[in-house]
Amino acid sequence: MADVLDQSEVDALLAAVVSEGVEEEGPSAQIFSRRGRDTEDIEVRPYDFKRPERVSKDQMRALLTLHEGFARNFGVALSGFLRTIVEVKVAACEQMTYGEFINSLPNPTSFNLIEADGLEGQICLEISPLIIYPIIDRLLGGTSQDLFIPQRPMTAIETRLISNVTNRGLASLAEAWESVKKLSFSIMATESNPQLVQIVPPNEVVVVVGLELKLANRAGTMNLCIPYNVIEPVVEKLSAQNWFAVAKSHVSEESRNRVEGTISGATLDLHGILAGTRLTVRDLASLSVGDLITTEKLATKPVVLCVEGEHKFLGQLGQHRGKRAIRVLRPIDTHDRV
Repeated sequence: MADVLDQSEVDALLAAVVSEGVEEEGPSAQIFSRRGRDTEDIEVRPYDFKRPERVSKDQMRALLTLHEGFARNFGVALSGFLRTIVEVKVAACEQMTYGEFINSLPNPTSFNLIEADGLEGQICLEISPLIIYPIIDRLLGGTSQDLFIPQRPMTAIETRLISNVTNRGLASLAEAWESVKKLSFSIMATESNPQLVQIVPPNEVVVVVGLELKLANRAGTMNLCIPYNVIEPVVEKLSAQNWFAVAKSHVSEESRNRVEGTISGATLDLHGILAGTRLTVRDLASLSVGDLITTEKLATKPVVLCVEGEHKFLGQLGQHRGKRAIRVLRPIDTHDRV
């Protein structure tokens, strides 16, 4: 049996506690290692096995940069659609479990299940009612000054109206992801209660991109939830170095094709200079019909061909099908004196 303290020992123990005579021993940290080394300088960090970080910091920064471009494009598209200034910006980009993400959402809300053509699994897009109903009010001609936000699921008409916004968001999202992989997004289902939707297990790691939308005097949030198993096939392409290299080459090629297609039908002024000379104002004023102007250029010398007033080619004067023509010989070099 355990020893029982008598009254004098209990009094002594209480007196020691009151006078801070007894010090509580903290838990001793023991670090086990195969190598005998000093453990005083070792930094110990807590690690939560319930929230493993499966996406590296470089890949998270690439995702943040990618969705910042999505926010800019979506803001421009939404501003043009609503005929007012809509500001969209990324508020947070973090990884958590799917259960934590679902528990942080309000009920009811606009919870959309998105499928990406080219990736396995589904993505979630949640839009807060605080910004949904001001957008619907704007579409119906209101000013959203004294707008009441109802705490109910959206009706069929409201869902139809807000689909015009989500479709523009998916188009901007596909444009942003095109630098990594060409994807096509489409909405598979819409739910008002996020607790009823389980696309992955609650402990599965997801990347949540939180965006903030501002419309006049109203503001709300939009969350994009991407499970890790969905982006796992392309996660290696999300490193900052590869992502910027792909984006740069892709944008330059796309811009080149767009510029070539735009200017290919433009008309240009093309003329040839046979010869040139200098005259004084007196000689110019005394010119009359039948006078000859002599130049130092031989008739066998090439003709200078100008495009919009700029010297571009050297040509040879001739005749083609009964009309005067100039045959292009070569482009003008820097050493040509024309």
